[in-house]
Amino acid sequence: MTQLALQHYLAVGTIMFAIGLIGFMCRRNLIVMFLCTELMFQGAAINLIAFGKFHNNLSGQAFVIFVLVIAAAEASLALGLVVLLFRQKATLDADAWKELRG
Repeated sequence: MTQLALQHYLAVGTIMFAIGLIGFMCRRNLIVMFLCTELMFQGAAINLIAFGKFHNNLSGQAFVIFVLVIAAAEASLALGLVVLLFRQKATLDADAWKELRG
């Protein structure tokens, strides 16, 4: 069994982050945009863990715990906001919310 190098983990994390960024920029559905944000968080977390493992310290894993806490808080706020916005206009299209005035 071969051992994966740091570049493999960084490539996977970067690809996940890039897919999330492209999805966030191209899609207009609020739930898809939320999921793409979570994908970007996970891509960054993989890179942090890979660097922590490469340097033989636990700082990468500690930062990932903070990233997961922030992602959980963002998930609860984002889903609450999506429900509130859907009740107002009955659509999840982000273009419908360009102007937040009434």
